Amino acid sequence: MRLRKRRQCFPSCSSIQRVDEVDVYWRQKKGDEELEWTHSSTHVISQLAQCFTNAMFGSRSWIGGLFNRFSNKRNEKFLDYPLTPIQEQRLQRLQERLQTPFDETRPDHQEALKALWHIAFPNVALKGLISEQWKEMGWQGPNPSTDFRGCGFISLENLLFYGRTYPVSFRRLLFKQDGNRATWEYPFAVAGINVSFMLIQMLDLYSAKPKNLPGFNFLKLLGEDEEAFDVLYCMAFEMMDAQWLAMRASYMEFNEVLQATRTQLLRELSLDDVNRIRDLPAYNLLYQ
Repeated sequence: MRLRKRRQCFPSCSSIQRVDEVDVYWRQKKGDEELEWTHSSTHVISQLAQCFTNAMFGSRSWIGGLFNRFSNKRNEKFLDYPLTPIQEQRLQRLQERLQTPFDETRPDHQEALKALWHIAFPNVALKGLISEQWKEMGWQGPNPSTDFRGCGFISLENLLFYGRTYPVSFRRLLFKQDGNRATWEYPFAVAGINVSFMLIQMLDLYSAKPKNLPGFNFLKLLGEDEEAFDVLYCMAFEMMDAQWLAMRASYMEFNEVLQATRTQLLRELSLDDVNRIRDLPAYNLLYQ
C-alpha cells in the first residue's frame, strides 16, 4: 500500500500553554508539492502551531460567549440537581481517565499506539514507535508521544475506540474520502487530539457536576451508556469533518471549523428529549 505524503502543519494540545504569544503568520512561498521535509519546514510547523493556538484559545476564540443563550435560571436548576449513583460513579471513572498522561515508556501505552497504527494501516508494517511513518496518519513529527502532552492517554483511547467501533467512518476521515478536499488538509491524528480537548473543556469534565444544560444532558447519556464520551467523540469528529467540507476550509480556518462544531454540539446536547446517545441528530453521521 502506498501512503500519500501530506505536510503536517497543525497544533497539538502540547502547545496550549503558549496562548499569550503573538500571532505568527504563514509566509511560506508556494512551491513544489512533492518536496521532502527539511529543517526549515519543521520550523514552519512550529510557527504554525503557535498561530493556530493563538487563534483557537485567544480572546476572540470560541471559548467565550457560547453559553450566553442559556439563561441563569435554567442553569441554576441543573446546578442543584443531584447525580444518580451510576452517574456519579461513571463521571468519576471518566475523570480518572483524564488524569492519566501518555507515557511512552509504559508497555501498555506503547501497545496501544501500535494498535492504532495497525487499525489505520493494517497492511503496512510499522518500523518503530519513532518513525517518519507516523506523519502519514497526521502526527506532527516522527514521535507521536510529543503530541499527547496536555491531553493525555484518553486522546489515544478516543482514537482507538473510533477505529475499532466505527472503522468505516474512521477510515473515511483518515483518508479524506468524502467531498472536495482542500489542498492543505487537516492532519487526522492531531485533529483528533484537538477534538478530545474541545469535548473535555466544553463539558467541564473536571467539575463535580455540570454547570449547564448540555453538561447535564451528557451525564444523562453517561448514565445510560458508560461509553457515551467515546461515542460523542466519534460524532464530534464526524461533525468537524462535515463542517470542514461545508465551509470549504483549509488549515488556517480550522479554528472556525472547530468553533462551528462546538456550537452545533451544544445545540444538540441542549435538546429536551435527549436521553440516549442515539437521540442526538449527529449520531447518524457515523453510519453514512
